[in-house]
Amino acid sequence: MSTPMTKQGLEKLKAELSALEAKALDLARKVEIAREKGDLRENAEYHAAREDLMGTNTRITDLQGRIASATIVDTSKSKGDAIVFGATVKLRNLDDKEEEEFTLVGDGEADPFSNKILTTSPMGQAMLTKKVGETVEVPAPKKTLRYKVLEIRFDG
Repeated sequence: MSTPMTKQGLEKLKAELSALEAKALDLARKVEIAREKGDLRENAEYHAAREDLMGTNTRITDLQGRIASATIVDTSKSKGDAIVFGATVKLRNLDDKEEEEFTLVGDGEADPFSNKILTTSPMGQAMLTKKVGETVEVPAPKKTLRYKVLEIRFDG
């Protein structure tokens, strides 16, 4: 399955993968050194390094899969009047009238502090295909959140 992603998002994943591969080599050396110290049943250093290495290798495998399935989307070439991947959307909360902007991004690019949300998140799913003037309804535990779409742009 293909995963839409910006070039910046893919580069971020590749950088993380590279760092983890270097970490895995270091951890493999630590495991080997700890193994040489003798009885492995009571060697906490060995077990901690081995556990860390297994977690790192799992993350490496995950990243490799995500990178392999990535499809680069050039958001600067996106246009149209509906909300799609890569759109930056200005919304007004219909309850408190506060305005917020969100950018719909792909796997590995989400950053809640920068209002970059996944297209697969509840908020992202609710926004997809909406147009300026339409209402976005996001199911939440206590009540449905309602927003009016004020602007859609593609910054690239």
